[in-house]
Amino acid sequence: MPVFLVKERLYIEGLMPERALLRLRRAEIPLFDVKKIDAKTLRISVEKKDLKKVFAIYPNLCYNKTDKDLSPLSSSAFTVRLAPQKGLTAWLGKIKKRVGLLLGALLFVCLTALADGFVFGVEFVGTDVYARETYAAMQELNLRTFAPYKRGKEDMLCAKLLAINGVEFCSVQKKGFRLVVEIRTSPFAKEGVQSGKLYANHSGKIVSMAVLRGTALVKIGDFVNTGDPLVGDWFSTEDGGQVRVEIISRVCMSCVYECEIASPTAEEAFATAYLAIGAGDSVQIQKREITATDGGFLVKIAYDVVQSINF
Repeated sequence: MPVFLVKERLYIEGLMPERALLRLRRAEIPLFDVKKIDAKTLRISVEKKDLKKVFAIYPNLCYNKTDKDLSPLSSSAFTVRLAPQKGLTAWLGKIKKRVGLLLGALLFVCLTALADGFVFGVEFVGTDVYARETYAAMQELNLRTFAPYKRGKEDMLCAKLLAINGVEFCSVQKKGFRLVVEIRTSPFAKEGVQSGKLYANHSGKIVSMAVLRGTALVKIGDFVNTGDPLVGDWFSTEDGGQVRVEIISRVCMSCVYECEIASPTAEEAFATAYLAIGAGDSVQIQKREITATDGGFLVKIAYDVVQSINF
């Protein structure tokens, strides 16, 4: 075991303590930093290996007082005791005493860092009714408990769970040594689920979008024409792959319809234009202008339309 303290400081106390140094010198014990503290006290330093020799010459027993029950060898006019360490030696001494604690802390940090790359269990939040499906999806993605955890597959696992009929929301996160899977189911029965992309039924500007499942192909502020795809029926993963899903989306557009209609009255012209834009519950008229022309009426209608799929 390495020795951190090369020298030890001692106090020699008694009448004329200088005489005690003669006996130590005769025993060929090297002395260092000898300093007289007061009339009855000397402070010296000796090498750590000589510490036992010093206390053999001046044993510190019963304060070294003469007593009939004590051996004459244990009686001495001088008292030797250890002095408290200071400076670097004191600091090294504290480290020596706490080396086990420091090694334990270092070992704990190393084990924690190593274990962070593992997953030891799966915690379900919301519901665990799809626990079997979750473990099956993890098996497909080569994600196992008590094994090294491969990051970057959370989105793929989430996409597989979202593809389950009845799952409305899913979140997968690794927290500590656990994989936290949050699943929320829809309170309503899903009947007649629509498949495929969401296409624009009108030409206009995208005002707002809500894509709960699927991939948005346009963004707010874009102008689209009738027939343009708005939302794709897939989920993109971090590794560049795609997982097919059923879209859950809602898109609002601001549109303008303008056409000259041959009609005898303005009311009939507006009714024809209203039917032409496919007016219904999802269309809200914002402004309309009807101007008489030589061939009938020029009808201009500004409206907002909402398109949704499985929303």
